[in-house]
Formats: sequence, structure tokens, C-alpha cells
Amino acid sequence: MRSFTLNLLILPFVCFAAGQIPKECAAPPNYPHASLDSKYVSKQKFNNREKVYYNCAEEFTPSAGIRAAQCLDGKWTKLTLKCEKKSCGNAGDLPNGQFEYEWSTYIGEKVHAVCNTGYTLKGPGFMVCKKSGWSGGFPSCEVGGATCAAPAVENAVGGGGSTYRVGDDVFFTCNRGFQLHGPQKITCGPGGRWQTPPPRCSPSREETASPDEEAGGCRVPVATGNSNANLADEYITKTSFASGDRVRYVCDVGYVQAGGSRYRTCVAGRWTRQLMRCERRLCGSAGEIVNGHFSYTGVEFGDAATAVCNEGHRLVGQAARNCLSKGWDGRVPVCEAVECGDPPEVANAEIVGRQEPDYTYGSVAVYRCKVGTLRGPKEIWCTKDGTWNLAPPTCEEITCPPPNVPAAFWSGANQRIHPYRDTISIECYPGYTRIGPGFITCGGDGRWTPSLPKCSPTPRQLQQRS
Repeated sequence: MRSFTLNLLILPFVCFAAGQIPKECAAPPNYPHASLDSKYVSKQKFNNREKVYYNCAEEFTPSAGIRAAQCLDGKWTKLTLKCEKKSCGNAGDLPNGQFEYEWSTYIGEKVHAVCNTGYTLKGPGFMVCKKSGWSGGFPSCEVGGATCAAPAVENAVGGGGSTYRVGDDVFFTCNRGFQLHGPQKITCGPGGRWQTPPPRCSPSREETASPDEEAGGCRVPVATGNSNANLADEYITKTSFASGDRVRYVCDVGYVQAGGSRYRTCVAGRWTRQLMRCERRLCGSAGEIVNGHFSYTGVEFGDAATAVCNEGHRLVGQAARNCLSKGWDGRVPVCEAVECGDPPEVANAEIVGRQEPDYTYGSVAVYRCKVGTLRGPKEIWCTKDGTWNLAPPTCEEITCPPPNVPAAFWSGANQRIHPYRDTISIECYPGYTRIGPGFITCGGDGRWTPSLPKCSPTPRQLQQRS
């Protein structure tokens, strides 16, 4: 019977101790633009308080936070490492010219070199941002360089020079009695070639034709419906065109050329077919959001993307981005974890492995009593609302009952309970001998330690009784 009672006393203690064993963690979570260090990839279980480290993806670089995440009682702490796409930065200054960037300075983007009027480009026309920086060699803009020979147009007034530098313009006017066919202005282009062929001046015909067919000319061309293309600005003020004249079309704002020629030509009073096709500009991805994502109406001009944060995270920045003529407006917002602040303090308790900085969504606070017995939840966690899921536990005061030893008296006999660590002395009545300790102390389990003594009758006392 005594052995069975002892087993009942030991069993709760064993169960309580087993509940204190820290939990292991499964494989760490994946994060966008970051990867787990290779030495942890094949591992499936991690001990409590063990740390792992992350690295930024190949085309990304660390911008904030730390690389480590830690296993705490079966859960991984949040990774604070921020990875930004690598940028080549400013391509530098181009003397006598300037650089024009396609979109940005990230890896894979291009920057084009454009020389000022009167200067000729030497070297590559563009550079590409690679992991090692801008590649392709640095261009230069040299004065003079290629020249164009003087254009010869009979029966015309214009030009007059012998040679022309890149960027120079020549204007032509036909002599009286002659009709201009072709562009009135031509420009000397790179490589010493005129960007458009010189015009010609043909004898004028008598005004017997209708206005729109005069000398084989054409009226202002009408754009094909729903083509999203219109005449370039330089043609807007003209009301008629000569046979052989060519006009250029441009896509509407937010549209890009998807095929067909930009040009139409007036031939014998009729315009050639409009073949140019314009499609909505493609903006592609609006960006990646750590702990969130974009919800799209589409990824073309006029479409929108709205940021949506995962549970337990709040949006910092503008939620909506719009696909405009030059790409997505605004910036990629951030989804930050909701903060709960420090967990409540509990008298006579401490928080195991206190976390720094503030506790965020999913963080767990584990309590342990320094004095007393834990009553309530051992751990509480930070919810998506920024509040703790439960009220904290309490540490109840430990007391011991009066040490009822027959035939004995002790100090503080009038007390009904004795507080933790209270020490008293025990003395036996006259005629009795104490067997055991003279001082006992109230222990952390509410029991006196060492065990209570006994008061046994002395031999003389036994003789009197007999």
C-alpha cells in the first residue's frame, strides 16, 4: 500500500517535468528573394533555441534586418532580413550627350547613349546592367565625325553648303512652277546618311483637278478606327499633301507599336493602307510583397494592382498601383507584422527567453514562476488583432500547514499557515525526547523540509505509565 501511494505522488511530478521539455522545430519556412543556407537544407528537425541563417537570392542584396531565425519552443521566429534587387546605380556622365534609362537601373535593364547635336556617337549605343555593373564599354560623343554630302535637288532652293554635320537640317522650296514631292526638311543622320531621301521638284499641272486630287495630292489621312494610332504632331496643321509625301503615325499614350509600318504614303491621290498596330503597354509584375501579394485587374495600361497583406500583417504605404504609360506608379508597399508590445508582467514570474525587439504576430511568451505555483496558461501568443490571446497566468503563494507533531510545541504556534521559506523550531514537552530535526523550513512544494520530527516518551515516563 505504501509503494502504491508513493507511485501516485511521483507520477504528477514526472508528468509536470515532461511538460517542460522544449519542443523541436520542423524545417524553417521559405521567404521570397531569400534562401536557407545550404548546410541546413537537408535537415528536418531542429533543437529548441537553435539558429539557422538565410542568404539573399542571386540578383538581390541585403538592405536591412538580420540573417538569422531561431527555433523557440516549436516555432520559428520571424526572419527580419530584407533583400532588394541589385542595382547598377547611375551610369555616370556622358560628355556632350546624356544617358537615357529604359525603366530603372536594376539587373537586365538598359541605358542608351544619346549625343548632343553636332556630335557623333563612338562606341556602343547602349549598356546593360549586369551583376558586375554596367557592361558593354563606355561610349563617347565626339565633335564632328561623320558628315553628309550636300543634297542635289533640281529646281529647288535649299542647302547651299558642301558638307553637313550629324544633326544638321536642310529645308527645300521648289522654284515657281514646280511642285514639291517628298519632305520639306531632311536631317543628317549618324553614319553620314540623310535620315530621309531628299525631295524632288516636278512641274506643276494646271488646276483642273479637284482639291483632293490636285497634282495627284491627298487630303489629310484619316486613321483607321480603333487602331489607337494617330498622326505625329508635325502633320497636324497641314491640310493637304503632295503625291509622294509620307506621313508618320504614333501610338496613343499608354500604347506601343505591335507591328506594321509607321508610315503611309500619298500615291496618285490615295493614301496607302494604315498597317501600324498599337497594343496596350504591358507593365508586367507590380512587384513582390513579403508577407503579402498583389491582386490584379490586369497587367496592361489602365489596369490596377491592389496590395493584400497576409493575416496578422498591416499595410504600410499605398495599397493601389496603376499601370501608366511609363510603368506602375508609386512604390511597392510593405506588409509589417502586427505588434502586441511586451507581454504583461506577472508578480513572482519571469518570461523565458524574452524576445527582442517587440513581440509581433505569432510570437509566444512563456512564463515561469520564480516563487509560487503557476496557475493559468503557461504560454500566450500575439494575435492578428495586436492583442494577447489569453490573460497571463498567476503565481500563487506557497504556504505550509501547521507542523502538527504530537507532544511538541514550536515557535509561531498561533499561525494557521506558514509562508514559503518560513523556518520554525520544534521542541518536545518535558518527558519526551525529539527524534529528528529541531528546525524545519516551508519548502517550494508546500511541505516542511526536512520531514517533521517525532516526540517519543523517555524511559522514566514509560515506567510511570506502566
